[in-house]
Amino acid sequence: MTDRVDAAIIGAGAAGLAAAVRLARAGVEVLVLEARDRIGGRACTVEAGGFPIDLGCAWLHSADVNPFTRIAQDRGVAIDRTAPHWTRQAGAVNFGPDDQRSFGRALGALEVRIEAAAAAGRDQPVSDLMDRDDRWFPLLNAFSAYYNGAEFDQISTVDYAAYRDTEVNWRAPHGYGALIAGFGAQAPVMLACPVRCIDHRGSSPVLETPRGRLEARVVIVTVPTPLIADGTLAFVPDSPTLREAAAALPLGLADKVFFHVDRPQDLPPESHLFGSPWRTETGSYHLRPFGRPMIEVFLGGRHARALEAEGPGASTAFAVEELASLLGSEIRARLTPLASTAWALKLWSRGAYSHAAPGFAWARAALAQALENRIFFAGEACSPDFFSTAHGAAITGKAAAVQALESGSLDFASSSA
Repeated sequence: MTDRVDAAIIGAGAAGLAAAVRLARAGVEVLVLEARDRIGGRACTVEAGGFPIDLGCAWLHSADVNPFTRIAQDRGVAIDRTAPHWTRQAGAVNFGPDDQRSFGRALGALEVRIEAAAAAGRDQPVSDLMDRDDRWFPLLNAFSAYYNGAEFDQISTVDYAAYRDTEVNWRAPHGYGALIAGFGAQAPVMLACPVRCIDHRGSSPVLETPRGRLEARVVIVTVPTPLIADGTLAFVPDSPTLREAAAALPLGLADKVFFHVDRPQDLPPESHLFGSPWRTETGSYHLRPFGRPMIEVFLGGRHARALEAEGPGASTAFAVEELASLLGSEIRARLTPLASTAWALKLWSRGAYSHAAPGFAWARAALAQALENRIFFAGEACSPDFFSTAHGAAITGKAAAVQALESGSLDFASSSA
């Protein structure tokens, strides 16, 4: 590998690619180092059953302000503006219209309490604001497991309230992961090249990799928080404050299972089912996304971790049984498993997206602080208000690139692009 570059970026996910594109546009010599054998990070589109499916992020959340919406439009990539499936329950199998309205009121009331606690500066577990005897307590926690990747006892009120959602949710039929990979396709990326250490004792940071040492004038770090917290990516000298911030922003877990379904016309397209609204350990089922002969299953939080721990096939088997309880036992013969994920077991991911632990809402700002004005940080966990999203990651990646340009370490003016 080249032994010196102007800017080294660690991680080729949405943040790293956005940083690389911004720096390249300013004429900076940049190299992205990616531990995986592909670009995209936690965005990953594959083909299954004859269709593209997203194993990771799939929704362009806050699509009206999401930069990937414009990127898709500029590249001529189709955007689907159909209202999300979770707004349309498929019949009254176990969650009729009255229950749906009642649950909606319960969630709305909880969010009012969260906002009040956050406004008062009470950074506490959201579960402190919940009634365990409420009939919707299990489903509220299931919602959190999908939305945050963790149940409400692990979620900071202040952090939850800080999330900005315009409630405009669109999709890329050809895959969000494919859109992100296409956006970053021209970035100079070295795959299968994990960075083990950043030595910043000298005049320029030096990166230790299996392919040798790389010196850079500036470094932008975009790896998932667990890799910083546990020292998989080490810093010399060490930065305990950085590791503390990363540890306070663990990755929650959201896994998916995909099925092909025979006789798809028997199921309403673009609709939704909960496995059971009366327990937290349940799945969220998207019937016939894009009208395709498929069912997409969402599993989150502790339940998803327990299924991963059971081993390959456990998530699929669980989903089959829940679907049989909802749609009748004959559905078993109509389902063909296509794909499943286990994001917590992926060495370079360790989960899906970040949440601040109760009492640690400050950690996002701390994680985003530069080291010595030459090591910068980006990624969804660094976003103050769009965390847990691909667009939040991309926005922080571009911001880190601008920081690097303005730092003086590159001798490039930010106005040069």
